[in-house]
Amino acid sequence: MIPVTQLRKGVTFTKDGEIYRVLEYDHYKPGRGGAIIRTKLRNLRTGSITNQNFNSGDRVEDIRLEHRSVEYLYSDEQFYHFMDTETYEQPAVPRETLEEVIPYLKEGTVIEILSYEGKPLDIEIPITVELRVIDAPQGYAGDTATGATKEVTLETGLKLQAPLFVQEGDVLRIDTRTGDYLTRV
Repeated sequence: MIPVTQLRKGVTFTKDGEIYRVLEYDHYKPGRGGAIIRTKLRNLRTGSITNQNFNSGDRVEDIRLEHRSVEYLYSDEQFYHFMDTETYEQPAVPRETLEEVIPYLKEGTVIEILSYEGKPLDIEIPITVELRVIDAPQGYAGDTATGATKEVTLETGLKLQAPLFVQEGDVLRIDTRTGDYLTRV
């Protein structure tokens, strides 16, 4: 058991039989009374996101998730299929669990899968990924005082703003935390 004052972004814990990961954490101290810990949590079994407030004296059960390197193989209508790079097992993760990272996944990408008691719950993708541009309209520099951008489409269907010089076929490095263009590779 750990006190809720030790919760930070990325910490995983159980409460009432459910497994949660902290997405946001805020320690709030009003003028009177005890501190309140405001959190935004993701239920790793259902994928739902909830806001939860704790009193400073509350405690939760800290757990450790198993990390394994897996390679993304393919997806069907319900699941994303991966292959463990050491044992060649093929775990499947529900689409709802991966909604935020789907635009950054392409076949052959090596990621970390997080599991608890042998059941896959979540994945961690690299901080940056490299994706090929499949559609880039012609950019025209007009009356611009700062760097102008245009919307491009990448091989996974992700659309983002990139500089005017980006063309079809270019490979771009993308920050998966923000979804922003970093550089042309």
